[in-house]
Parts: sequence; structure tokens; C-alpha cells
Amino acid sequence: MKNHFGPFFLCLLILIYQHGIICVEIPAENEFIRVEGVHFVLNGSPFYANGFNAYWLMYFGSGDPSMQNKVSTAFEEAISHGLTIARTWAFSDGGQGFSPLQYSPGNYNEKMFQGLDFVISEARKYGIRLILSLVNNYEVFGGKKQYVDWARSNGQKNLASDDDFFTNPVVKEYYKNHIKAWILEMASYLKSIDGNHMLEAGLEGFYGSSNAEKQQYLNPKFQVGTDFIANNQIKDLDFATVHSYPDAWLVGQSEEAQLSFLNNWHKSHIQDAENILQKPLLITEFGKSSKDPNFNMDQRDLLFNTVYSTIYSSASGGGVAAGGLFWQFLTEGMDSLCDGYEIILNESSSTASIIAQQSQKLNKIRRLYARTRNVQAWKKVNDKNGANLEHEKMG
Repeated sequence: MKNHFGPFFLCLLILIYQHGIICVEIPAENEFIRVEGVHFVLNGSPFYANGFNAYWLMYFGSGDPSMQNKVSTAFEEAISHGLTIARTWAFSDGGQGFSPLQYSPGNYNEKMFQGLDFVISEARKYGIRLILSLVNNYEVFGGKKQYVDWARSNGQKNLASDDDFFTNPVVKEYYKNHIKAWILEMASYLKSIDGNHMLEAGLEGFYGSSNAEKQQYLNPKFQVGTDFIANNQIKDLDFATVHSYPDAWLVGQSEEAQLSFLNNWHKSHIQDAENILQKPLLITEFGKSSKDPNFNMDQRDLLFNTVYSTIYSSASGGGVAAGGLFWQFLTEGMDSLCDGYEIILNESSSTASIIAQQSQKLNKIRRLYARTRNVQAWKKVNDKNGANLEHEKMG
């Protein structure tokens, strides 16, 4: 989110099948969502994700029962609004001001692993699928800066910046040993040991030198060193991602200008995902801060409607947009985590209604494709039976 979260590199999409959520029972080997062409597919039908970000799940899952109850409550509230996918942090490096998952390279906090286990278990219970982010590009919760600091403290010299995370062999080895993966060099390795879970690079969507025109004219007026086209063309990445924060990226510009940017931003990424990358696209973060000057709820609802309409328009036409995840989901009594972008469903009735409506619309598309596929299968069987009957008559 904005500058202090994301992009998040190499995210695992943990797609947990829950009996009772899908009406048709399927064999165990088919219980994972796959990519076919430019779509996510589950049980032969397109899968669309309406979901949310809740970075705090592992931390609360590692706490006492009252904290763990926040995880369960969040999932329960989510499914009541048709939300079926959550994006959360499966990293916490170094422990400066927060509970670490990794104290130092290869030295782990078992309590945090137990918290992550609890989150995954509860996700299965409620039928929620998970995107697990494995490292932060920025320094919140450690991130790439922590890996570089570890290397410095162990005698590595000539580490000029945090971006040495991407090139220094010692730093890269720390990260390899932690997750056994990296975008180009290591994504293929993760695929070799786990072919069931999908990978994404977790990019915000900023254009780079592979499209200099969009880099100059479409990007907000800052750069973070990523390249939406080039980075997502890596074959072992299953889908592309984009974030959308016009209020943070276009500070001081009018609501109309920000919404115009938002529409152009999404339209461009959908076109590039379809025509160049030929992969599904998830809008993995979007929102509007209540801390913005002159904020009102109608502005947030308009932004949500704008994002959701773009997704639905693409999905209903067979396009690459596979869903969206708003930033961020909280339950009641979590005021310490409020950042202005929080959505508390029980306190935001108009936004909650928009979220639920989007879930229903995407589910209707899935059911329509499923019915069409079932009719085609029925006709195929019927035609075969008719041919067999004709053959018996002739015999």
C-alpha cells in the first residue's frame, strides 16, 4: 500500500478447496485453481476473486485466543459478503518494533509459524483462499532492507543501497534459503518443488523501459525500479498484479482527475495483460483514505464502484481481469491498525453493500460459464448415446 507497503515480491497463491463451497465434488488432484490461457479456472469453470487485504492475520493468529478470534471473525464477515480470497503477509523479518517470523537468517520464531498455521487452518474452515506475500520491497516488517543489513553485519562490504538485495550473492542466498525462490533466478525452482500453487511478483504496476511511453506519460511522477511488462513476462509467474492509489499518487489533484487516472491505469494494464503478457490480472490493492482532505464516504464508494465496474466489464466479456482485493479489511476493535484505508464492514454499510454486490455479480458469471459447460457436456453425451443407439439399430 502506498510507499510503506508493497510491492511484494514472489507471492504464493494458496488456493484452498472447501467442500460445500463448490457444489460439485471433484477429485483431490483437481482441487487447485489453475491458469488456463488468460483465466483462473476451478473445476473447469472460470474463477473470479473478490477479496481483501489483511496483512495482520499471521500476527493475530500467533496471539492469545482473543486475538485469534479476530482472524475467525474477519473470515466469517468476509464470506457473508461473498469475499473468497485474502492477501496477507507470510513474512516478518528482524523484529524491530514487531514480532518477527525470522529473527536472523535461518533463525525462526516458532510462535509466528503457529500463527500462520492457524490462519491457513481457519481459511480452509471458512472457504477462504490465500495469497501469501513473502517479502516486502520496503522496510516495514523488515523487507529487503533487513536482508541487506544482515549481510552488512556479517562483513559484506560494498553494499551501497537496499537494492543490493537483488544482486549481492550473500543477500540473495539469505533469501533463497528463506523461501527457495526469486523472480527470475528462483521462481522456476519453487515451481519445481510445488506445482500446485501459483506465483505472482506482487508488483504495483509501474511501467519501465520496456514501454518508455507509458513510463513517461501513464506512471505517477515517481519510479520504484520495477517494470510491469518485463517483470511479468517471466514464464514461471502465473498472473500479473496492479495496485491503485490515485489519492496517494496524485496528491492535490481533483477527484475527477484521480478517477480519470484510475480508469486509464486499469484499462492500460488490462490491455497489456491480454495482448502482451497473456496472463490473468488481479488488482491486488486499491482504496481511498479517510485521512484525505475533504474525504467523504461517497468518494470511497465511487472509487470502489469504478474499480469493480472495470473488473466486471472485462470478466463478463471473457477478458483477463480476474478480480480485486481492497486495502484493508479490519474487524471492530482494531483501531490501532487503522490507516485511513480500513474497511470495517459493520461500520461501512454503503461500501459493504457495494462489495457484496460485486461478489454476487462475479459469481453469476462463474455460474453462467458452469451451466454452459454442463449443457455442452450433456449434449456431447446425448449425441454419443444417440449415435450408439443408431449403431445398434443398424446392427
